[in-house]
Amino acid sequence: MEELLRARLAELDLEQKVRLLTGADFWALYDEPAAGLRRLVTSDGPAGVRGERWDEREPSANVPSPTALAATWDEGRIERLGGLLAAECRRKGVDVLLAPTVNLHRTPYGGRHFECFSEDPLLTARIGIAYVRGLQDAGVGATVKHYVANDSETERFTLDARVDERTLRELYMRPFEEIVEAAHPWAVMAAYNRVNGHTMTESPLLREVLKDAWEWDGLVMSDWFAGRSLDAAAAALDLVMPGPGGPWGDALVAAVRAGRVSEAAIDDKVLRILRLAARVGALEGVDAPAAPAQWDIPAELRATAAASFVLVRNHGTLLPLNGPSLKKVAVIGPNAAVARTLGGGSATVFPPYTVSPLEGLRAALPHAEVTYAPGVRTHERLPVAADMDVVLHYIGADLEPEPRRAGDYHWNALPAGTTAVEAHATLRADTAGEYVIGASGTGRLRLSLDGKIAFDELLALGPDADPAEAHMFPPQKGAPVTLAAGEEVGIVLRYDVADGAGSSFDSPAALFKLNVDRPHGTPEAMLEEAVAVAREADVAILVVGTTEEVESEGFDRSTLALPGLQDELVRRVNEACARTVAIVNAGAPVLLPWADRVPAILLSWFPGQEAGNALADVLLGAVEPGGRLPTTWPASEAGLPSSRPVDGVLEYAEGTAIGYRRPGEVLYPFGHGHGYTSWDYLGIEPFDGGVRVRVVNSGTRRGRDVVQVYAARPELRLVGFAGVEAEPGEQVDVEIAVPERALARWDGGWVVEPGDYELSAGRSVADLRVSTTIAVAGSVAH
Repeated sequence: MEELLRARLAELDLEQKVRLLTGADFWALYDEPAAGLRRLVTSDGPAGVRGERWDEREPSANVPSPTALAATWDEGRIERLGGLLAAECRRKGVDVLLAPTVNLHRTPYGGRHFECFSEDPLLTARIGIAYVRGLQDAGVGATVKHYVANDSETERFTLDARVDERTLRELYMRPFEEIVEAAHPWAVMAAYNRVNGHTMTESPLLREVLKDAWEWDGLVMSDWFAGRSLDAAAAALDLVMPGPGGPWGDALVAAVRAGRVSEAAIDDKVLRILRLAARVGALEGVDAPAAPAQWDIPAELRATAAASFVLVRNHGTLLPLNGPSLKKVAVIGPNAAVARTLGGGSATVFPPYTVSPLEGLRAALPHAEVTYAPGVRTHERLPVAADMDVVLHYIGADLEPEPRRAGDYHWNALPAGTTAVEAHATLRADTAGEYVIGASGTGRLRLSLDGKIAFDELLALGPDADPAEAHMFPPQKGAPVTLAAGEEVGIVLRYDVADGAGSSFDSPAALFKLNVDRPHGTPEAMLEEAVAVAREADVAILVVGTTEEVESEGFDRSTLALPGLQDELVRRVNEACARTVAIVNAGAPVLLPWADRVPAILLSWFPGQEAGNALADVLLGAVEPGGRLPTTWPASEAGLPSSRPVDGVLEYAEGTAIGYRRPGEVLYPFGHGHGYTSWDYLGIEPFDGGVRVRVVNSGTRRGRDVVQVYAARPELRLVGFAGVEAEPGEQVDVEIAVPERALARWDGGWVVEPGDYELSAGRSVADLRVSTTIAVAGSVAH
């Protein structure tokens, strides 16, 4: 293979080689016929394969969020999911998926917390290894990101993360190192931020550690628009994305000719691109990967979501519910009728459908009366128009009008000649009241209602805004209109290209959104409606959670409180119905001031498109809630690490004391989670390479547990885990490998101190039931 790659490299001159080192467009790399290289396509992301066109016309399977995946503690399941995502990639013509994200849950304030697996480096690494293997075994490249210490969204393009070497190596770099060693990912993405003074696309950690010390032969690409200068070429960045602009091009050719950058460095980068192309089947003369397996996507996503749900409280064994006995079920909450299935930002995809909790429960309980009340409103921004027939007209372009079924419009580049885009629609009022029709975007937007101009304004981001806000949270303008039930209003929303395109990241991308907010009651009236519905029900299923306004890429959270009046809603519904189940639909921890009063609490994360069906399966006992916490759930915000830099610097002053390693009160500990059976731990003994734990299913139904092993060194550290399934009364011996590396600390190299180590096994970091001691000879590896 290497001889072939070098032969192809020899066919290229300097200009051809340098051209390959910057993207051809927003998602793709250049083709190069002289090297037998076809166009190679990348795509976001962690919650599904977006593809090159980001809208409802090319839907994507929406898998559970990465935190949910880690909550399964099930490597086999995640490897299968990687295979499913690989099939989605091939269906969409994608060669390299920009996932997984293996940054840590340093603090629950982090805006992309939901996009990362866990606070623990070992759990993150093992789930990441499974994810990468599933993708790459099916011939699709994985991109492990964001290297490294990219744990905050505030000032994310410029912040300097100051991390001591031990913390950096033992926590934040460890998942990357273990995934590189065990799964050999074909690509790694360098982050936006600085670490200890070095911008990551120019950091010595790229060459000295990732490529040289770890002996890794894959491709390093920049995060989008993170390539800033020629210095990145010398620092071992291989590919600047996106293109065709960027800091390299002719400037890099000139730098090579002037001797400031060696041509050998350029050759190494091109070889890595050719190697990636060969691996994914994009290079002539190399066999293409076999066709991906066929998947029952709904069934796989439904089972994975259920396996991720964490039952953190089940007072009086309220769950599972006895479905046949239920006559009237109240489904309440702002996330009940429209499920939040994924986080905001680049992880967003457009699924072919989503099953809400309300829909899932109605389908599962056809004999029961299932009533609904939203209870509260949680959004402050105008929502995007949904399920509305819209026709787009490309003014100035030779194109037919384009029918659409959504209000969210994105283009990497508009059709040639387009001077404006107009969205034409008709809104029919389903209820009487005040509607607000509006627009989101950057640039000039003009809204006409029934032929009359409602507004014509130039919308712009603030001077200190993250440029990603143009895509995720653009400025908005709305116009109220009062309609009678059944009354219609004609809508024309015009977006002027000259004032809008290129407003984000100096990119040719263009976007705008049509917004519609519908009539609603007063806050008190909505709460009273929910209470009335709950009072009449046999059981109240209350679905609360976050919104993309408070939990998304592009910004960090300022509070862990649930938005709006949701805590008051929980309090009142719980008082009205003694059999209340709270579903927490959030990608990261939120404060639960009512946790000791609600009988049952289930964490559903962002569960993907099969959310409602999976929820019904778990609530009614068709399957167990399989999840265990991959992150500590705090009792309060006291003492949590900050995500906000001071004067451009984010000090990781807490060192290794994050998550369960941090002292303090917690609401639910790392690893916690109930099933529908019970488990007794009978003993533990060492064997060569690990420990053997004997457990028995002491409950009344078949179930699964996750046996977790921690070492005290002196603080507790997860060193191994394994899932176990058993029938009632069945006793099982579970062998859990504990490699010496899991016991190592960083001291200029990995050091395992000789001596006795206490290993404890149990159901969470706070529920350790059996212990043993192993003798370790010790080792030093630099």
